[in-house]
Amino acid sequence: MLRGEITTAIRRALMQELAAVGYGRLSIEAVARRAGVSKTAIYRRWSSKLDLVLELVAAAAHGKLPALDTGDLRGDLALLFQVVAHALRHPLAAQIIPDLLAEAARNPSIDQSLRQVLYARQQEIGGRLVTRAVERGELPADTDPDAAVDLIVGPLYWRLAIARLPLTDSYLDRLVESVAAGLGAESAVPHQRDVAVGK
Repeated sequence: MLRGEITTAIRRALMQELAAVGYGRLSIEAVARRAGVSKTAIYRRWSSKLDLVLELVAAAAHGKLPALDTGDLRGDLALLFQVVAHALRHPLAAQIIPDLLAEAARNPSIDQSLRQVLYARQQEIGGRLVTRAVERGELPADTDPDAAVDLIVGPLYWRLAIARLPLTDSYLDRLVESVAAGLGAESAVPHQRDVAVGK
């Protein structure tokens, strides 16, 4: 395999191994075996399984997102929730994320690194969304960005990691309205299609 193919194979094997056994039982040997490479190939790229896992989390957190600017707050929220839900519905993500959150409660290194990576990304995405809504006059000028971002992303984390319930389209639709109302946005004007079908 070429160098880039080896790295890709290792990352894929790591995802599969994490989903199968969790972080606590994860071993470099098993990842290497699953990837079809030597342990040395992994240690040349990452110094430990923690570095390997955190690099994977960072890469996922910084993945390319569509421009979350639909022209109004509810549209931006709906798009953000759909993108996040799509990622979280992946079977591997559904198994790995709760496990990493549980491991973070026991391992200060994982906890600190996860906080840094995920919090920075959450503030970047949510902060821009809130700032644009304030600039458009949809949210009050004194909206607290930190509290607003917590309100936007909190329900998704809760439903995934704590309640362990599915992120259905109908739930996400209701969540858009609940979050918009919680942020202080005015009530939505029903679309013609919604009125026609009696929604």
